[in-house]
Amino acid sequence: MRVVVTGATGFIGQHLVNQLRKEGISPVLLSRKVATAQKIFGPDIEAHAWNPEAEPAPASVLETADAVIHLAGEGIANRRWTEKQKAKILTSRILGTRNLVSAINGLKGKKPSTLISASAIGFYGNRGSEILNESSLLGNGFLSDVCSAWEAEARKVDSSVRLVTPRIGIVLGKEGGALTKLLPLFKLGGGGPVGSGKQYMSWIHVQDVVGLLIFALKNASVKGAMNTVAPHPVTNAAFSKALGKALHRPAFMPAPAFALKLAMGELSALVLHSQRVIPEVAEKAGYKFIYPEIQPALDQIAQKTPRSNVKMATATH
Repeated sequence: MRVVVTGATGFIGQHLVNQLRKEGISPVLLSRKVATAQKIFGPDIEAHAWNPEAEPAPASVLETADAVIHLAGEGIANRRWTEKQKAKILTSRILGTRNLVSAINGLKGKKPSTLISASAIGFYGNRGSEILNESSLLGNGFLSDVCSAWEAEARKVDSSVRLVTPRIGIVLGKEGGALTKLLPLFKLGGGGPVGSGKQYMSWIHVQDVVGLLIFALKNASVKGAMNTVAPHPVTNAAFSKALGKALHRPAFMPAPAFALKLAMGELSALVLHSQRVIPEVAEKAGYKFIYPEIQPALDQIAQKTPRSNVKMATATH
């Protein structure tokens, strides 16, 4: 199987490409910087140049693909949300997805059978303790608007192509993701709840993100939105306690909401808003999570659990 991957040099993308190779699936990368991709994955990786915002994806690559996994887009938490940065976040997703979909639709011969086009749980907005599944309504706010527009572009793909839009939650892992900025603070004993601590965090270990993407790739029954989160979301206070335990550090230094808003501006919504999302589609389809609970996930990231004892998820019913 040949699978075209965009955004392969990102945190999730690197884990995905490595796992595809382990499973005997041939990843074909579309990247702004081919040399960077080859440096990361080795010179034998098949990589082709593509600027997602400026041009259609290359037809010569897509027509040889069995499926496409589209992860490319400006990082949500890369910088403070100035108006310029918000425009960049939105534009990168709309234009990148539009240029990919239009290229797929324009193929004269065989089209990829599946398009997995990333989205995020920002779709649901700030929803308190409400339990959210894939049928829950669109929320309000900047991230909801971004995700709605992002998914709308993906839905323009030809009806012959199976579309999956994984709504990815707060990704946890050793080399990147949401913990990058939290770990140093907690290791120094300065971590703790954020704001009220009552807001829900719908988290997922990066190994389960990859597991779910490959599960969706292999299972034709999975279509449409797929919440890519662990089955047990936790409050921010519970998350902070679990992280402190994993690191053997105290976790009682609260960060007041007003201070975060002052320091981060609108970006503070990422840690202050509450989303209690469950992976109903994935669980009904038979996906088995490696890390369904927060403590084992954080223990593994904190290196309490040897990496050799952790198995990657595969598509199983």
